[in-house]
Amino acid sequence: MTDFAAARHNMVESQVRVNSVTDERVIDALAAVPRERFVPTARQGIAYMDEDVKIADGTPPRFLMEPRVFAKLVQLAEIGADDLVLDVGCGSGYSTAVLSRVAGTVVALECDEALAAQAGATLSDLSVDNAVVVTGALPEGYAKQAPYDVIFINGMVSSVPESLQKQLREDGRLVCVLGDGVSGRARLYVRSGDSFSGRDAFDANVRFLPGFEPVESFVF
Repeated sequence: MTDFAAARHNMVESQVRVNSVTDERVIDALAAVPRERFVPTARQGIAYMDEDVKIADGTPPRFLMEPRVFAKLVQLAEIGADDLVLDVGCGSGYSTAVLSRVAGTVVALECDEALAAQAGATLSDLSVDNAVVVTGALPEGYAKQAPYDVIFINGMVSSVPESLQKQLREDGRLVCVLGDGVSGRARLYVRSGDSFSGRDAFDANVRFLPGFEPVESFVF
């Protein structure tokens, strides 16, 4: 039987701390949230491996982001204790559980109704009371609760939709992995008035979220 507490400790020490994650609030959140609760029973034994873990089939399939990249993205967002965060593509809810420990409130957006129901049930079971799970198309965000201090995109994107940019408040931050599916870079964007500027932060290669894949062009 897997000792999940030991596996979680090893994940923090061997995957997170050694990869320039120094924010103790982020580290404490990762050390507290039982990642195994957010993956299918058959995959709980690999929940803490340094790789993306499949949580649902589909087009595209859905994954928990690997711990190293996830932790660095959360740190990059510099989330404050009173911040309102939109978690785009929350999947089974793991990212929301972690974000809820460093933010004031989290709105968890999911397009898959089964995953959304699972996320809501698991978060409730873990007594996460400052997060709400909503459903909808991921690239559209959730304007009803905007503007957000932080938008956390939980997977790779080929571009950042204007609809999400507009849901940031002034000086709000958006973090994501921008790429083509072969390689990618974690990026931090900041909104200033009508300007939306970004900078590369570190190399990362994670899975695409539904609705964010590159659009294939026809060649005549």
